Amino acid sequence: MATLPECETLKLEQSGSILHLTLNRPDSRNAMSLAMVHELRSVFAAIRDDTGVRAVVLRGTGGHFCAGGDVKDMASARGQKAEDGSDPIFELNRAFGHLLSEAESAPQTTVAVLEGVVMGGGFGLACVSDVALCLESAKFGLPETTLGITPAQIAPFVVRRIGLTQARRLALTGHRFDGSEAFWLGVVHDFAKSGEELDQKLEQLLERIRHCAPHASRMTKELLLSVESEPLDALLDKAARDFAGAVRGDEGQEGTTAFMQKRKPSWAEE
Repeated sequence: MATLPECETLKLEQSGSILHLTLNRPDSRNAMSLAMVHELRSVFAAIRDDTGVRAVVLRGTGGHFCAGGDVKDMASARGQKAEDGSDPIFELNRAFGHLLSEAESAPQTTVAVLEGVVMGGGFGLACVSDVALCLESAKFGLPETTLGITPAQIAPFVVRRIGLTQARRLALTGHRFDGSEAFWLGVVHDFAKSGEELDQKLEQLLERIRHCAPHASRMTKELLLSVESEPLDALLDKAARDFAGAVRGDEGQEGTTAFMQKRKPSWAEE
């Protein structure tokens, strides 16, 4: 099992194969500081090869998910002098883009649980999750253009999540919307009317994840993420090789045997 890094802006708790990763800057509604970006990247790097972690649950403290980028960090970067040709604002923004790419490609199944404000960078983080749940009362939006800036690193992931035409509407109007509209848009996969219902839906989801074979889930996520970038014939060739290996592998043999014996496979956690 991987050693998790020490974090000041995150709370980490592992329950069996589930890592609960909680944004923990409640005084700023969990705004995404550069320190938080670095810590999130460190956590995803630490668990990347850890097959003992099958799912990551992203959540926020204080009743909010994330209010977006930390304006104080932006102001500080603007006041810094560029050294060696580097631009502090560019580095700050690009680091968040690296985080989104790394979170999206994490081999674990990532689950975003969204409450309160889900703005800007928080919205982007929600868009790279594999499954997203929210409270109906949650408030979503891309407010960057109302602040005189652009959703630079977030935009590609939003487009992939909900399509170009809706992304244009949200980004170019600063439209804010609740959890039911987020569900209609495809940002989230389900929503709840109360915190108790949200927790119930999360536990039901995690139970389903626990019943999926860990290695097969990793291979499946890699396959799905390759659809947009790989030539179809090459992708299908690789998929067939992976399938053959899976059928002959321990998980494939155990899964088919368990099915025929009408029992749960060995990886299914209670």
